[in-house]
Amino acid sequence: MAIDRIAYFSDLVAEVPDEPRARYGLAVALRQAERWPEAVEQYRAYLDLATDEGAAYGHLAECLAALGDTDGAADAYLAGIDAALKHGHNGLAADFQAALEALS
Repeated sequence: MAIDRIAYFSDLVAEVPDEPRARYGLAVALRQAERWPEAVEQYRAYLDLATDEGAAYGHLAECLAALGDTDGAADAYLAGIDAALKHGHNGLAADFQAALEALS
């Protein structure tokens, strides 16, 4: 039987709202379901709770771009570049730079 990931992570978030991994899991599940506004909300909640090495900022940017918020997406990519470089993820930073340039 397949697990309903959105329901699973929603339940975890309801039980422990300050658990970053639950927020991230819910955000990913919502992004995969193309439920952009809800995914944005969960990525932002995750980023308020955790120090991310860059990937979540890229996912947040993708969601914002899907919603037509190119300024928000650009801001997320810039934050992702900073986080990625801080943690030595130069390839990820370069990917985000290319995605940022593609927004314009």
